[in-house]
Amino acid sequence: MSHASELIATDIDAYLAEHERKDLLRLLTCGSVDDGKSTLIGRLLHDSAMIYEDQLASLEADSTTMGSAGDGLDLALLMDGLKAEREQGITIDVAYRYFSTSRRKFIVADTPGHEQYTRNMVTGASNCQLAVVLVDARNGVLDQTRRHTLIAHLLGIQNLVVAINKMDLVGWSQDRFDEVAAEHQTFASGLGVVDAHYMPISALHGDNVVDRSSHLSWHDGPPLMEYLETVDVSESLDLDWLRFPVQLVVRPDLDFRGFAGTIAAGKLRLGDEVVALPSAVRSTVERIVTFDGDLDEAQPGDAVTITLADEIDVSRGDLLVGVDHHPARAHDVNATLVWMAADPVKPGRRLILRSIGGEVDASLAAIHHRIDVNSGEEVSADALALNDIACCTLVAERALLFDPYSEGRQTGSFVLVDRMTNATVAAGMILGATSGWDREPDGGLVRYRSEITPEERVARLGQRPCTVLLTGLTAAGKSTIAAALERRLFDLGRTTVRLDGENVRLGISRDLGFSSQDRSENLRRVAEVALLANRQGLIAIAALVAPEVEVRDRARELIGGHRFLEVFVDTPLDVCRQRDPNGHYEAADRGEIPNFPGVSSDYEQPTDMELRLDASVQSVDECVDAILKLLVERGVIDV
Repeated sequence: MSHASELIATDIDAYLAEHERKDLLRLLTCGSVDDGKSTLIGRLLHDSAMIYEDQLASLEADSTTMGSAGDGLDLALLMDGLKAEREQGITIDVAYRYFSTSRRKFIVADTPGHEQYTRNMVTGASNCQLAVVLVDARNGVLDQTRRHTLIAHLLGIQNLVVAINKMDLVGWSQDRFDEVAAEHQTFASGLGVVDAHYMPISALHGDNVVDRSSHLSWHDGPPLMEYLETVDVSESLDLDWLRFPVQLVVRPDLDFRGFAGTIAAGKLRLGDEVVALPSAVRSTVERIVTFDGDLDEAQPGDAVTITLADEIDVSRGDLLVGVDHHPARAHDVNATLVWMAADPVKPGRRLILRSIGGEVDASLAAIHHRIDVNSGEEVSADALALNDIACCTLVAERALLFDPYSEGRQTGSFVLVDRMTNATVAAGMILGATSGWDREPDGGLVRYRSEITPEERVARLGQRPCTVLLTGLTAAGKSTIAAALERRLFDLGRTTVRLDGENVRLGISRDLGFSSQDRSENLRRVAEVALLANRQGLIAIAALVAPEVEVRDRARELIGGHRFLEVFVDTPLDVCRQRDPNGHYEAADRGEIPNFPGVSSDYEQPTDMELRLDASVQSVDECVDAILKLLVERGVIDV
């Protein structure tokens, strides 16, 4: 329902234009049973004159026969529309109401407080920008209060209002308000919620809901409605990275072929170059079509049909993105799951994963830990029961295209569906691709030890095993130095194995791209091979960009710090550009190579390397001499 305006009678076009310009706030009310969620929404609508006369008359009649507010209006009946809800006095399903004021439009979801219906709360919260958590001032923070706060936080809701209700039943006590607020703040701070807004209210009597209350003169903040009208939620919109999931291919005749969907993130403009995933084919936007006519630009939330300049293969479930920032792609992902089925689940169960990219068969590979809703702490778990929240690993049969949920709510969320009943059993938020560094192999494998001791290998080969990692920007000279080092060691009678970055990419890492996750996995594979070589007594020489400090440190940890030497080839960027034989830097400048260190992503320089070289001023022989000197000093070889 919209607010009354004089423009409706005098200039309907001006009224509609004014209404269209208002921004929309999606919010939900949540909290424990009987904390006053439905009553609060009813009070917001009633005191803002947002209830039609026939609804009000019906409400008065229903309040007499089944209300719980004495002789007054039972405003909760506005939201509790199911017969079972009115009989039991609780909310079971999610109820939605639309209304507007002179400042803003609202869609409010009234979610159930009973633990049995937590899954419905997850549904209601999935698209909301703000959560109003109701707390009964008499009871304080309960388990379901904590659970709903935790779920709202996990779902990425950045704006949290904690409405401490029923202040009339505690004598409008400021001390009690402060006590309950402090109790909730302690819990919320442990989750990482830093900006919760606390306010005292009485939803039944309307104190501090739409108008300020004389009973709460000690509270200097705005009433709830004023806060909802003015809170800034625009920062949650992602306008930088285009994400356009194709929901329908529109082909009404031979002359039109468009792709319909709702923009999940980023802006889309005429003439923009886009990439269709997973095919990675490019084209440009020719038209942005809507029912009201073509647009020059569309943004998140706009439902549009676009046409492309080229006849490329795009199907339902594909994703159109910008050329400069692609989503991650992986079969194995870590995710936060909210289990919503009565039957518990254990690792190994096969399910259907549904997301904006369509559906794919998947299995629950591992449960890493369950989150205790009372403390927020991580607890070990072998299975998940109804309403459990846990960090898990899922393995999909087809690679998933996604952004971490913290970066994109629509591209990072999914539901799990039972393969037999087609019932939704879980909601999930993707944390990121599962790292091979942490994955434990299945099958109870046992590592076999060689009967040849390390000392025997040292005596036979005349060297101690080690791994030399040459890291630096593309075209810094890493591969050239690695090849020259290999030749010098060979001439000295030493036994080596060289792992060049490009050779690795043509072999054991041919399935990887160049995202941060893929680069991490590439170095992990190289480190595993280097470790195998070291255990055979060999000197491993690896030449990779390896742009992240943390990942290089993981390689050092895997191989062992006592036999890991990090050599930073610190050639200046402008020199690397001049030397680049394959034109990679120019391609990256044009946006053809995403996530390119030194251009479109960062290269994190080592801080604790064993040796620093500058191939712009040192010759290849000088660089090799420096590495050989280091190897002698570390006792790897003697000359």
